Amino acid sequence: MIAAALISFLALVIWLVLVFGRGWFWLARERDDGGALSGKVGTGFPSESAIIQNLPEPDVWPSVTAVVPARNEADGIGACVQSLIVQDYPGVFHIIVVDDQSEDGTADVVRALGSDRVEVLNGAPHPSGWTGKLFAVSQGVAKADAAYLWLTDADIAHSPDNLRQLVMRAQSGGYVLVSLMARLNCESFAEKFLIPAFVFFFDMLYPFGWVNNPKSRTAAAAGGCMLVKREALEQAGGIAAIRSEIIDDCALGRRLKEQGPIWLGLTNRAVSTRPYPRITDIGAMIARSAYAQLGYSPLILLATVLGMVLLYVVPLAGLAIGGLSAVFGALTWVLMTICFQPTLHFYRRSPFWGLALPLIGVFYAAFTIDSAVQHWRGRGGMWKGRAQAMKV
Repeated sequence: MIAAALISFLALVIWLVLVFGRGWFWLARERDDGGALSGKVGTGFPSESAIIQNLPEPDVWPSVTAVVPARNEADGIGACVQSLIVQDYPGVFHIIVVDDQSEDGTADVVRALGSDRVEVLNGAPHPSGWTGKLFAVSQGVAKADAAYLWLTDADIAHSPDNLRQLVMRAQSGGYVLVSLMARLNCESFAEKFLIPAFVFFFDMLYPFGWVNNPKSRTAAAAGGCMLVKREALEQAGGIAAIRSEIIDDCALGRRLKEQGPIWLGLTNRAVSTRPYPRITDIGAMIARSAYAQLGYSPLILLATVLGMVLLYVVPLAGLAIGGLSAVFGALTWVLMTICFQPTLHFYRRSPFWGLALPLIGVFYAAFTIDSAVQHWRGRGGMWKGRAQAMKV
């Protein structure tokens, strides 16, 4: 009983450290709208903001080229590219879509939009040592001629003012990278259960406040929406410097923070159009990169799984054991439930989902184990039929 109580107390202490000593990550306060939330219109974008950030407009709007890598994205790329075409941007703006060996008519969908703002490149097969996505991005970057590069995924739709806001933030703050965590789809049961936690855990791993602090070494980015200063990218070695990275956005964030300040925040201006109707769909998304995050190390995997058991299983086990273990377990469960509330509020989900965080943590531990298993089977980093993780 004493040992159980001590373990339960340790879990509580770790949660207290996370709450008060990790950049207040759980408050989810780094947002490009100043933290405002409002109702959605049909596209999923907010119709108005209660808080408006008055970022200064630049004297001269810099040129921007959007680069969209796309492989077998015929179902969703039309919404993405159309949202780029209608950007309300005063400066020179061009769009390059790199068709990465698609087999479903992705390029035809883009060409059918009939915009002279859009250029479609037929991507070459990626060479050894490159992931397919990054080689596609590199081809678009090489073709682009602009002061800023807007790197966005083919399943992200943007509000008409998103580019304007990105540029104003980059220019006013002197940022070499402005990155937005796109609002993920959260409608199915599986999404309601697991998607808010994805953002919560990402912020826990890379506290946005630390990412945005030039004095902190913590660096990260969200690949769905990244505005990059071209000069800084070239100084960092270009896309080739991260050519084999599975978690390419965070790798780019680390490279660029060496060149200057970066900024990462939540947004309502970029939304994912990719649905995850089943738990297995979300599990596959997480498993694609989880083991890479652990450096492909079995020892770090073991430590991570044991840590997640301590954080999410032990508190509930303490309730079953009773005594001091139950007291510590209950306090920990209440604490983690409270911490989850700002993220749930951002996703407009019931606060009662916070009570499920221990079970959600178990699922994420299972997804992490599956990521390692897939890597050992030679299927690491699987995306669009390609296993892209480096063999170690």
